[in-house]
Amino acid sequence: MSFRLRALVLLLFVACTASAATAWLTWRQTTDAVEQSVTAGLAEEIRITAGLRQYGATHGTWEGVATAVHALARDTGQRIHVTTGDGDLLADSDALDGRAPRPPGDRTPVLVDALPDFRPPAATGRVHRMETTLREIGAYITGMRYAACLTRSGADPVVSFTPSGTPSVRTDPSRPQCPRAKVPEARASVRDTAQACMGRDTAGIDPCLQQVFRDNVRGVVPPRLTVRLGVGNEPPPSPGAKPAAGVAAGVALAVAAAALLLSRAVLGPVRALTEATRSLGEGDLGRRVPVTGRDEIAELARDFNRMAASLQRSEERQRRMTGDIAHELRTPLANLRGYVEALQDGYVEATPELLDSLHEEVMLQKRIVDDLQQLALAEAGALTYHRSETDLGELLETCRTAQLARAEPTGVALLVEPADHGPPVLVHADPDRLRQAVGNLVVNAIRATPSGGSVTLALEARGPQAVIRVRDTGHGIPADDLPHLFDRFWRADAARGRLTGGSGLGLSIVRQIVHDHGGTVRVESAVGTGTTFTVVLDRL
Repeated sequence: MSFRLRALVLLLFVACTASAATAWLTWRQTTDAVEQSVTAGLAEEIRITAGLRQYGATHGTWEGVATAVHALARDTGQRIHVTTGDGDLLADSDALDGRAPRPPGDRTPVLVDALPDFRPPAATGRVHRMETTLREIGAYITGMRYAACLTRSGADPVVSFTPSGTPSVRTDPSRPQCPRAKVPEARASVRDTAQACMGRDTAGIDPCLQQVFRDNVRGVVPPRLTVRLGVGNEPPPSPGAKPAAGVAAGVALAVAAAALLLSRAVLGPVRALTEATRSLGEGDLGRRVPVTGRDEIAELARDFNRMAASLQRSEERQRRMTGDIAHELRTPLANLRGYVEALQDGYVEATPELLDSLHEEVMLQKRIVDDLQQLALAEAGALTYHRSETDLGELLETCRTAQLARAEPTGVALLVEPADHGPPVLVHADPDRLRQAVGNLVVNAIRATPSGGSVTLALEARGPQAVIRVRDTGHGIPADDLPHLFDRFWRADAARGRLTGGSGLGLSIVRQIVHDHGGTVRVESAVGTGTTFTVVLDRL
């Protein structure tokens, strides 16, 4: 499957999943809104029925209830339609608002009963409960008749409720008054009915007395109301499936278009990288890819160009090294061939001096070949190292002793500056390879120093690092030559040949050995002043 198709399928899957999740979320939010609406409707229904019940319980009549209905409709925002149990209309909030009455809602009508919830006194004796119930029956009948009279005369009754839950009615003396009847004694039949409750067990006395209260006050309680809320023929809120589907389809189309654009934007650079890689495999190391932007694809193109450039430089170094090797070996081998052919033809006599010269030339070629082999092994990581705890102070003294025979005939002083007084400077290294590296630096320094000069081997312990410096007072190296100093077969002085300037591989070997030990080597030089090579290694 191509990248374009995979990207398209993946993005379509993400888009469909996101659209489905969005649709589900929209449906859920709408459902929650409906549930909240229903819950709010139930709360408003409870508030309306409680307000009407309070009106009936405190006024003793439904006359004037339209005022309460109008106030409740404004407060709740509900349309309220109130009728008696016989179907007689008492109030309609539409008519009260001055609009044509709409059909009542389809919701189940609610019954409102103004009968109070009578509670016999608790923690008292049976007889006391019965007597309290009989008194409350008379007080309630008298109070409701008084409240109804006050309502009809235009005076709002002021009602408070007794601990038993029955209303106690009073009014403002400045408003029209009604005669207040005396609370009558309970009739004998009522008392007998209440007396019959005394024969029940403790748990059954209160329900029995409550039923006695309800049966005897029903005549003065306003009749039950039938309350309808809302407007008929109005559909309930429901989630819109079509808008959600339209949104999902739009999202899917947008993601598909984005997938096509993305695949085109990605596949162009990828195709260029593919062609460049194929050319690189066929040997075209100069091939590069254009780089635009700063995204991952652009970074990949930059890395490819860096890799191609590195391969090209490596190829050029290898080609140059092959040419250098051929150049280094051609002239001495031609000389050896000429002398051997002259000896064969009898033109030259095989004197001991000639044989010694030819032997020295052969040894020089062998040294070049040995250095090349050693450098190749080191660069390939195949050079063997035998690491151990090595004292750098002793190593520098050993190097000085080994190179004295080379320094003294040239009149160059070879000195060692040990580290400051303290514990030995120890490293984990191959002492033979390190002596080889330091020895190469010392040999180069002796060659570059005229008679009367000096070469100094200095050691310094600097924190977690050990620093070796090989410092000479020679001719110095021009700044333009310093970047090439560690290249193979390169000599700072072009006039110096193999006899005076070495094979040109010593510093390359030094750099590789130090690098294999996890260290660094650098050079500082000034013409006419001298040169300093610095080797930095990690201490134990």
